[in-house]
Amino acid sequence: MTGTVTHDPPPAAGGGRQSGPLIVTEDAQLLDDLLRLCAAAGATPEVHHGVPEPRGSWEAAPLVLVGDDAARRVRGAARRRGVVLVGRDQDDSGVWRRAVEIGADHVLMLPDGEQWLVDRIADVAEGVGRPALTVGVIGGRGGAGASTLACALAVTSAREGLRTLLVDADPLGGGLDVVLGGETAQGLRWPAFAASRGRVGGAALEASLPELHSLRVLSWDRGDCVAVPPQAVRAVLAAAGRGGGTVVVDLPRRVDEAVAEVLAQLDIGLLVVPAELRAVAAAKRVSSAVRMVLRDLRVAVRGPYAPGLDDHEVARLLDLPLAGDIPVEPALQRPHQPARPPAASGRGPLARFCKEFWERALVEARTA
Repeated sequence: MTGTVTHDPPPAAGGGRQSGPLIVTEDAQLLDDLLRLCAAAGATPEVHHGVPEPRGSWEAAPLVLVGDDAARRVRGAARRRGVVLVGRDQDDSGVWRRAVEIGADHVLMLPDGEQWLVDRIADVAEGVGRPALTVGVIGGRGGAGASTLACALAVTSAREGLRTLLVDADPLGGGLDVVLGGETAQGLRWPAFAASRGRVGGAALEASLPELHSLRVLSWDRGDCVAVPPQAVRAVLAAAGRGGGTVVVDLPRRVDEAVAEVLAQLDIGLLVVPAELRAVAAAKRVSSAVRMVLRDLRVAVRGPYAPGLDDHEVARLLDLPLAGDIPVEPALQRPHQPARPPAASGRGPLARFCKEFWERALVEARTA
């Protein structure tokens, strides 16, 4: 059981603050449980029987876990955010009074609240700050160029110095590592995460993935696995977003349970629509399905344009805000050119579209 008294604990700050929680208890069994949960979250705690002397670690710790047995001993401590009162007696109504007396943000009862507490400890151990801006790209019809745009957005983000993850959510797409020329690169692919449950460590996830063109890529391998359970998708996407920067997701046009999990974690969706009537008609159906989960869906219109159509008319027909026009990229039309990632040079219409998109989207995210 967990309960909120006032407000959420703060994210860990940078600088000289300790990365692990402070534990205050003399209950040996409770201490064993808390140490076990800290180990599961990858954190090393500091342990005291009362308020530490001097009190620097009480004030500096990103999270303070006070055993119910120690509540009386910390009453006089300076009030601060990020204090959790931990107990075991579900029927003890006095725990709420003691939580108020010590200024605790949360009351947590073990064993019911173990997963919540592991998540909070892992957050402070990883130094979680502002989450990543997560953008999904989906084609209005087959061959619309969604994978190309997803790769170009990720390459552009990395070139601008942002921490960037590119996630391939289309198991039948052939693999974005291939698009980036890294199909033989060392690192984990989606099948390795199929059994993931609960929380996945953000730093551990990033370190396990192939690094291509200054960004990390989560792609599919060439094996027989073509599906990952929705709960694993949820855990992996949540981990990807905790490190800040940007996450770009290449989506299939169908919306199943796993894709719905991805859509639920997106900040912005881009629907790539070639400027032709049949593509607009197909995109209308895709848009209807996606908008059931994702509120911020925008259309990116790709030329060349059919007679009577322009980017604003396509956006009007789809009743979607216009993200912009993606002009024809001559280099992408030459299959015999040496393979290079889309927008890798930083020049050309596709690179300009991506740079302008990030400039607008990041400003929106900061002011939201």
